[in-house]
Amino acid sequence: MGVQQRNNVRILGDGPATLVFAHGFGCDQNMWRLVAPAFADRFRVVLFDLVGSGGSDLSSYDRHKYDSLDGYADDLVEVVQGFGQGPVVFVGHSVSAMIGTVADARSPGLFAAHIMIGPSPCYINDGDYTGGFSRDDIDSLLDTMSGNYLGWSSTMAPSIMGAPDQPELAVELTNSFCRTDPEVARQFARVTFLSDNRRDLHRLASPCLILQSSDDIIAPVEVGDYLHRALSNSTLRVIDNVGHCPHLSAPRACIDAMDAFLKTLDLPDAS
Repeated sequence: MGVQQRNNVRILGDGPATLVFAHGFGCDQNMWRLVAPAFADRFRVVLFDLVGSGGSDLSSYDRHKYDSLDGYADDLVEVVQGFGQGPVVFVGHSVSAMIGTVADARSPGLFAAHIMIGPSPCYINDGDYTGGFSRDDIDSLLDTMSGNYLGWSSTMAPSIMGAPDQPELAVELTNSFCRTDPEVARQFARVTFLSDNRRDLHRLASPCLILQSSDDIIAPVEVGDYLHRALSNSTLRVIDNVGHCPHLSAPRACIDAMDAFLKTLDLPDAS
């Protein structure tokens, strides 16, 4: 089976450089609809679904392959090699930011830069490190998902989305969670929330933009500060936003921050 069908790859626009967008847990490429088109007049924009999500080919899901972020990183490398042209900037939301970090280490030079939206290298508090959750918190979350995934989705999605003045977005995220195969979602949640990519950060030398919401229950501001310290070539931008999905609830602020960062890179001019 080809990569395009496996990951439901879609191309927007054209340009001498490429932006590759990857969604977070329980989401799909449609979550980029308010941001990605803003770049299609200057860049080749590549959208895709992680296997098990959105319009990806569910028959390609392999529990062994996707029992760590490595399997998703291997897929990302294939997507970039198959559909990127010119320098490639990777835009990853939440866990996909770390999938991009793993892919960068596996294929050095593949990415010219990274844009991380609501990233977290580790969700569990550890000594002086603040990830936002205790191990008991994560175990309880995973137990609840195992027992009643749909109930967990309807309860947690509004808190994850935030954006109290845009309740329709919480409904959208709830529906997106509920469309995901429960077995796939449970495994991906375990892989996501138990991952620890802090040791991978020192190998990421390419420029990075960290986009952090000012109020995010999944990736608190302390995580953004940690990443900024750990990544030697990083820029931290805190967006005034409540919730974990600023590309939906504060798209203009995300576009402006991304634009400012992209202008600092040595990328070919679309004009």
